[in-house]
Amino acid sequence: MPDRGYGHMVLDDLVTRVRAMRKERTARLASVNTRSEAEAYALHAKAAIRQAFVLPERTPLNVQHIETITPDTMRIEKLTFESRPGFVVTANLYLPARLPDRAPAVLCPCGHADPGKGYVLYQQICQRLTQAGFVVLTYDPINQGERDQYALLDDRECVRGSVAAHNMMGKQLGLLGESFAAWRAWDGIRALDVLLERPEVDPTHVGITGNSGGGTMTTWLWPLDDRLTMAAPSCYVTSFQRNIENEEPQDAEQYPPGILGAGLDMADFLLARAPSPLLLLGQAFDFFDRRGLREAHGECARLYDVLGADPGDLGLFIDAQGHGFSRANQIAATAFFARHAGLPDPDPTFEPLPLDPEALLCTPSGQVVHHGSRPIHNLIADRGRQVRDQRPVLAAEEVGDAVASFLCLPSLPERPYFRALRPLQVNDTLWARMAIETEGTVRAILKRITDYEGHPFTLDPPTCLTLYLPHAGCEQDTAIMRGLAENGPVYGLDVRGLGESMPDDPRGFWHYYGLDYLAQGIESLLGGSMLAKRLYDLLVTLRLLRQEGAQHIRLWGRGQGAILTLVAGLLDPQVEHITAQNGPTAMQDWVETPLVAWPAANMPRGMLQQFDLPDLVAALGERVTVIDPWDEGMGA
Repeated sequence: MPDRGYGHMVLDDLVTRVRAMRKERTARLASVNTRSEAEAYALHAKAAIRQAFVLPERTPLNVQHIETITPDTMRIEKLTFESRPGFVVTANLYLPARLPDRAPAVLCPCGHADPGKGYVLYQQICQRLTQAGFVVLTYDPINQGERDQYALLDDRECVRGSVAAHNMMGKQLGLLGESFAAWRAWDGIRALDVLLERPEVDPTHVGITGNSGGGTMTTWLWPLDDRLTMAAPSCYVTSFQRNIENEEPQDAEQYPPGILGAGLDMADFLLARAPSPLLLLGQAFDFFDRRGLREAHGECARLYDVLGADPGDLGLFIDAQGHGFSRANQIAATAFFARHAGLPDPDPTFEPLPLDPEALLCTPSGQVVHHGSRPIHNLIADRGRQVRDQRPVLAAEEVGDAVASFLCLPSLPERPYFRALRPLQVNDTLWARMAIETEGTVRAILKRITDYEGHPFTLDPPTCLTLYLPHAGCEQDTAIMRGLAENGPVYGLDVRGLGESMPDDPRGFWHYYGLDYLAQGIESLLGGSMLAKRLYDLLVTLRLLRQEGAQHIRLWGRGQGAILTLVAGLLDPQVEHITAQNGPTAMQDWVETPLVAWPAANMPRGMLQQFDLPDLVAALGERVTVIDPWDEGMGA
């Protein structure tokens, strides 16, 4: 597709909105000047965070002690436990060779290394802490180490690697009103339960540290579980603004829903526990921007000062390397914890000797799903059926109100504004184009196939027309639009993030970690969805077309566009007919199958708790025609 300069439009809009939120938050934080105000700020942050993480009830852990190995100066116990019924977690417990009656402890969640707890850097930090006198528990994250959730599937290329798998799980859980962030956090809370059940552990000195995804879990768990007394997140903390400005998509676990909408930033996860001992770790050349890390530390320093914290309770250490739990960061974290737990300074000459990852396995085959653990996609399917059965049964006349209430769309502008863009020649087709300013700097591009004799610089729609919503962009569907035009005038619409404003991403639009996925993630943090934003573009365009003279409008949508047309046709009763081509039959199918190809931007969080696409089709009745629906793989 030719570059028209709109590839950054969606991200620029998100940056503008996040900057405005951060400006308000900075002013609010700057107004905190007394101890009572600081305590109130921390309590507010903690309450908002806990509301964002929907956590289940505790169930039996069913801890299994597999084996103990004794390398050099420590013991390592191989354990399994169930964070949820039938959902097995593999873990290693590191214990010093000589233990007092009670020893301080540290929980070490892993980052996004496929070996999980067996990864060399994570073995190193566990050994350093154990050598210093701590009992340490580390565990495999979901889909890492021994917890590959798709190991029983034949075709699983789309979920190779932890991030691809996490993002698959994340979009399915989102439809059910849950979040992968909460699932990952719950594993950590249950791991902490396992650690604190140990008679060797002193529950008054319990730390947490991890790198990258483990730094994320350290940051999330810190305000979620007050049993933790000290924390040292590594290579994660920055600001959400820095991430989006730098075009850095995040793992699904790194988008706790509604956090930005509640006026919080990453630093608020730390401020929620002020003035408890905290060390921020980073790297000078990390993609988690060190500027945001320094900003977060500065915000913490101010609140810690207001609260009268000791100078040693808050620290910042930035090594001069790229992303990773470097030797220097490990040593800094170990020394920080030792000081706050009352242990002697760690031995500066100690160097870890990591084991072969296979020596740390807790299962015979190296994968829990081979030994009875239920894959997460089975648990998601069970939850999906439960949500379906609990969903209210809506009468046809109630569906529209339910959809409108769920999407929370803003009011439409009284007089939508448009600009006439220069016509564009693509191959043998000339496109007349109008940029409709829907909100802020966002433009939906309305277009039609024309020639220079067809007045391409004016918007003068006919009385009757079809408005076409493509799967990815109008120009890719030129042949379909030409075919529709044989039966009457056709206009096409590229809503935000599709067609002309498709992100400039070398990985391609459909990549699981692409910029369209990033946009959906930020919308989720803000408490919304890309589907709602794209729908708003469509509804504004319908209003504009009517004001410019169109009286009879039919909608035709294909693929992603089919979803938009179904919703828009329901919310705009003046639309005379809707044709949904190659759309999904039901989003319920997406949570009852292991793998879904449809992008996350089509999956508003919690939608299946309220309604599904068949409810829309039933409510539309004779106004809708469904053609050639696609399955979960975006194919017939």
